[in-house]
Amino acid sequence: MSWLDPTPFLRGVGWRDGDRVTRADPADLTRLPWDIAERAALPIGVRLEFVSDGAYALQIRYRAGVPEPGDPLSELAHGFSLWEEDRHLGETFTEPARERSVRIELPASPGPFTVHLPESHAPVILGLRPVGGSVTPAPPRPRWIVHGDSITEGWWSTRPAHSWPAVAGRALGLDTVNLGYAGAARGELVTATQIAALPADLLTLAFGTNCWSGAPYSAPLLYETVRAFLALVRDGQPATPLLLLSPVLRPAAEHTRNALGATLAELRTAMEEAVRDSVAAGDDRLLLLPGRDLLRAEHLVDGLHPDDSGHVLMAEAVTAALRPTGFAPSFVVPAG
Repeated sequence: MSWLDPTPFLRGVGWRDGDRVTRADPADLTRLPWDIAERAALPIGVRLEFVSDGAYALQIRYRAGVPEPGDPLSELAHGFSLWEEDRHLGETFTEPARERSVRIELPASPGPFTVHLPESHAPVILGLRPVGGSVTPAPPRPRWIVHGDSITEGWWSTRPAHSWPAVAGRALGLDTVNLGYAGAARGELVTATQIAALPADLLTLAFGTNCWSGAPYSAPLLYETVRAFLALVRDGQPATPLLLLSPVLRPAAEHTRNALGATLAELRTAMEEAVRDSVAAGDDRLLLLPGRDLLRAEHLVDGLHPDDSGHVLMAEAVTAALRPTGFAPSFVVPAG
């Protein structure tokens, strides 16, 4: 059997650049800071979703970056993780290669199944081939665009499927598109215009901690940046439900002043005030989730990034905030 085109099976897709999935507009990279362009080349949150008809295995042909000896990436697990709905079924490990195929064993079930990829090695899926039956793309789910920093990107979660956007997306039945940029997400207005142009059923913004350290903001500057960011997103997404999650706990920054004299607590307050003022100005599709009390210090691996339990707590809070509002679109499996 010939290899199937993987394109209809891919989920979490922001943009395409040839056969690669990218997480920023490839036609607009020159307006972005270099660190965002670099992080956007990694397929964070990109996965395969399919339904099986009698297949007992799936072969995946791909190419990936091969780390040089001594590169820290060489120590990361190169694993393909199989899920059926919200159940983790197992992992298949191999070594990164310029091009190779991996075989994923499937249970005797139609699924739908999800395969999470070894993101850190930037895999590009080249083809799929079922063994013993057939596979078809899973029904499309409502698209959820999530923008944030390294926490949104999933840092210190032990697997891609354990990041808070992935966990919340499974709980809500959404196609999560992860636009988390480690070290960045400082309210870059170019990112707002790119988000505005993406098809989306739901939006979430979860940045701010890098506005304390990476590119220091004052509280008034961050307030105006958030108002401008929201206005630019609304220019292309006037009625799309939007949740803003303010920064989670960062003990060392809460009451420590940055180079412009702002503490993280003050920056968080500025972001939250920007959302409340936007709602008061008439944006009734905008929702605020204050982040300060979602985590405790014991959930932070390094004083900043949550562990798996912290990611679960964030996902639960986002899910609880969205479900009662009706902002999260319902996913209905088509008949037949």
